[in-house]
Amino acid sequence: MSFYDDHVLPHLIDLACSTKPTRKQREKVVHLAEGDVLEIGFGSGLNLPYYDTDKVRKIFGLEPSSGMRRKARPNVDASRLDIEFIDQPGENIPLRSNSVDTVLITFTLCSIDEAAAALEGMRRVLKPGGKLLYCEHGAAPDAGVRRWQHRLNPTWKRFSGGCNMNRDIPGLIEGSGFRITTDERMYIPGLRILSYNYWGIAKP
Repeated sequence: MSFYDDHVLPHLIDLACSTKPTRKQREKVVHLAEGDVLEIGFGSGLNLPYYDTDKVRKIFGLEPSSGMRRKARPNVDASRLDIEFIDQPGENIPLRSNSVDTVLITFTLCSIDEAAAALEGMRRVLKPGGKLLYCEHGAAPDAGVRRWQHRLNPTWKRFSGGCNMNRDIPGLIEGSGFRITTDERMYIPGLRILSYNYWGIAKP
């Protein structure tokens, strides 16, 4: 891992993902988590304030970046929640099948190389009756915005930790065997190429 990836990028991602509009988006889904929770792309712990501590038993925070885990440590130490780090990428979830009640993924699916494989792993570890909570940015509905997303994406990925601005989030989720039961989408404040958000609930 390069110096940029380990020491610079975590701060940039934390800054970009902690704006007021993205915090409002997190607030819409995180409080729905319950039981044993697998959070994919734990990052610096930006979701921690929005968990309902009365409903969550444990959080497995999957985060492959050592820089992000370092940045998360003060937030984890200050939390009342039981949190266990998993230092693996999203494509490699080292948990038993049917072992968690909720999978949470926020502003992370855009940057997982093998997103379909990661989603299949998420479906595998969910218990029967469990749920996937998601909040992501992705492909915009407007043709003009989408053209710019496709045009700028290769350069954007190089400096943003592999983030893709043009992924079809619902298509990826449903293509991996999930059934979306709640589907919301809209532009949030910000650059239009980066601010079309999808959020909701999916069942395995």
